[in-house]
Amino acid sequence: MAKKLYIETQGCQMNEYDSSRMADLLGDTHGMELTTNPEEADVLLLNTCSIREKAQEKVFSQLGRWRKLKAARPEVVIGVGGCVASQEGAAIQKRAPYVDLVFGPQTLHRLPQMLNARDSKKITMVDVSFPENEKFDFLPEPRVDGYKAFVSIMEGCSKYCSFCVVPYTRGEEISRPFDDVIAEIAVLAGKGVREVTLLGQNVNGFRGPHHDGTICSFAELLRHVAGIPGIDRIRYTTSHPLEFNDDLIAVYADTPKLVSHLHLPVQSGSNAVLAGMKRNHTAADYLERIRKLKAVRPDIHISSDFIIGFPGETEQDFMDTMQLISDVDYDHSYSFIYSKRPGTPAAELPDDTPDEVKKQRLQILKDQIARNTGRKTDAMIGSRQRLLVDRKSERMPGHLIGIAENTRWVHFPCADENLIGKFVDVDITKAISINALCASAPLWIES
Repeated sequence: MAKKLYIETQGCQMNEYDSSRMADLLGDTHGMELTTNPEEADVLLLNTCSIREKAQEKVFSQLGRWRKLKAARPEVVIGVGGCVASQEGAAIQKRAPYVDLVFGPQTLHRLPQMLNARDSKKITMVDVSFPENEKFDFLPEPRVDGYKAFVSIMEGCSKYCSFCVVPYTRGEEISRPFDDVIAEIAVLAGKGVREVTLLGQNVNGFRGPHHDGTICSFAELLRHVAGIPGIDRIRYTTSHPLEFNDDLIAVYADTPKLVSHLHLPVQSGSNAVLAGMKRNHTAADYLERIRKLKAVRPDIHISSDFIIGFPGETEQDFMDTMQLISDVDYDHSYSFIYSKRPGTPAAELPDDTPDEVKKQRLQILKDQIARNTGRKTDAMIGSRQRLLVDRKSERMPGHLIGIAENTRWVHFPCADENLIGKFVDVDITKAISINALCASAPLWIES
């Protein structure tokens, strides 16, 4: 009987991608099958994220729950991967000695060897090193589940924003070779994938080597991906304003397969706060890039990340952020109150802004973004949208659900399941839940 694998994933889409590759890898090498029930699993893997507040505490809280499973079945293997594993290393096993494996984002490909060593030598394993690009050479051909897929094109980040732990947990920026990326996407396309999302901590900083040693820019890569037969829609995340350059903007002008949606984190609209964050750009720099983009893609929907209450943030700094939100006219955002990350420069900065003030500012920002979301959703009524049909609607019999370029999920009356995985054009006639806080408020439409 095949052994069962359970993976709990915390955090970003990079972690989602890594978890899927762990499942592919252990399925290939050990014949493991994924399960959604941790109580029946032979191997439990926790893929961690250090971005959110109290990340370490959340990890050990989950491990405490899994300890009971280990006590009942001592042969169960518990592994911790991801960014918290990279930060804490062997300290995880000191605090939770029942953990068998600790591995970082760059060493997940060594899981089969780590498992074998644990089984044969009965030893625990820790490997949180940063081998360059090695993991992609050892991962099996990706499996396909549906018509959309993530593809990691680079690892790490070299920007060293003062609040961020990514350079310390995932290492410096390393781009995959151009040929490897194109080959993986071609395989996915051959298996029926129609939409790909290119992933990286600083995805638009991609500088992948060609086989002849020359370097491929992110703009060049996007055009090559658009040329792969079967790939009809391209997304990417997450990008940095410093490398959102004119070459990349030009791709929006000449490559219609690149969606009219951009997630470009700015974090703050205050130049003083941006300087403290070590973002190395101003609000005016950011806004100028957006204006150039809108000149070539007037229908572009833009989302962003905001950190509220960064150390030293004044009321004027916050108002500057609200002004930028008005100037850009964001569609949606991911916004959080600042929390210290151990080991980052910002963690040493004095912070005298009351928590209640931070909460009030965050709510003001979220309310404004929610109004934007509703208004932009309303504006879709009467338009024709191209959807990638994803699945049947569970709530509305006889309806299918597709996703538009701007991330909205659209329900439309049709019983032909042969359309799933294909693109259709529909006319939007009605919007429901247009005041929802997220950008994926459902739209009921008739074609």
